[in-house]
Amino acid sequence: MKTIFDKRTREEVINRINTLSENSKPQWGKMNVYQMVKHCTMWEEMLLGKRKYKQSLLGRIVGKMALKNMLKDEPAARNMPTVPSFKIKDNGDVTAAKAEWIKLIKQHDLQENSGFIHPFFGPLTADQAGRMAYKHIDHHLRQFNS
Repeated sequence: MKTIFDKRTREEVINRINTLSENSKPQWGKMNVYQMVKHCTMWEEMLLGKRKYKQSLLGRIVGKMALKNMLKDEPAARNMPTVPSFKIKDNGDVTAAKAEWIKLIKQHDLQENSGFIHPFFGPLTADQAGRMAYKHIDHHLRQFNS
């Protein structure tokens, strides 16, 4: 499975992000393109240690079991629930939001965040975090046909 910590994978993801525009429409889900980009930006900030979230009670109960399924080498299922903290309601400049997201992705060249705690799945190894990050990005880019 691909990982965001691989340079070629980051380049592929950045190229896909650059295909998004104000006119990109979702194939599923409730987010518009700006909300998706901001949602993914928040995820990157969390992975880089710039935002911290506690693991939810439900996550503490079933997170590790669900993680095995999530890390399978296949696209994430459509319409999966979003952690409430990651729901974006506002709208804004897609071009600026994309630039911010890309800037964060490039920071993975310098840092692999060990000690990462996902708000549902809990503590992840650097390998799990890198694979999960790629799968999350891939899921949302597929959502917008990118």
